[in-house]
Amino acid sequence: MDTIKNCKHDSILPESGKSSSFPITDGSLPIRNEMKGDKKTKDENIIVMELKNITKIFESPAGESVVLEDINFKVKRGELISIVGPSGSGKSTLLNMIGVLDKPTSGEVIINGFNILTLNESEIAQMRNNLIGFIFQSFNLINRTSVQKNIEIPAIIMGMNRRVRRYRSQKLLELLGIKDKAEYKPMNLSGGQQQRVAIARALINDPTIILADEPTGNLDTKTGEEVFDLLKMLTRKYKKTIIIVTHNQEMALETDKTIFIRDGKIEKEIINKIANKNC
Repeated sequence: MDTIKNCKHDSILPESGKSSSFPITDGSLPIRNEMKGDKKTKDENIIVMELKNITKIFESPAGESVVLEDINFKVKRGELISIVGPSGSGKSTLLNMIGVLDKPTSGEVIINGFNILTLNESEIAQMRNNLIGFIFQSFNLINRTSVQKNIEIPAIIMGMNRRVRRYRSQKLLELLGIKDKAEYKPMNLSGGQQQRVAIARALINDPTIILADEPTGNLDTKTGEEVFDLLKMLTRKYKKTIIIVTHNQEMALETDKTIFIRDGKIEKEIINKIANKNC
């Protein structure tokens, strides 16, 4: 596997703003004023997720199909990672492994230093809801309920009390520029607004990692750029860790690191965000 440094300076994200006055455990999203005693870490070298020797084999009457083979990589806190590759390369299967929506045939998925594959199914479901946020290409919002209720669903599942989840959802609506849409039904919003709702829903539990599967795939170019800018802001300003699967090569070049998948293997990694003085 090759690691290449891409010295494209215009891919460097804007500098962080001032730290939030709402201390939280992971990052600095202004949604957790109920945790005033928490300590914020500034160590951006903390490894929040690691895949070790991930292999996935599907069994069928026709025989075995190796979809992923010996996948290894680490993700640091606050990184924006893109995964790209041709159709059938294993991108979606890899995202399912990271999000523990499916289990590998062998290997380890380590989040916050813990191998989550050692948990039982109930514990995995709880961990997934608490530590991982999901953003989907088709938004996956519930049209029969309001925007604010959609955002609060993961918090309800977590068991968060109504006052806290209402506070968090309101802060996220404000942060993402859709505060005035709280009582709307998703079907009455534009595609870009719906994706902002989906991003807020992914953030409500303040997850360690956010997984985004083609988050701009159903949007026009301008709206897609706006949504991507929001994701970049979340990593740069609030130190959220985001992994994106995309076919958009230009978007991939603006992430911190791009992982190329082909035939179920990591072909190469390109580091896009560089602080190297020689670049």
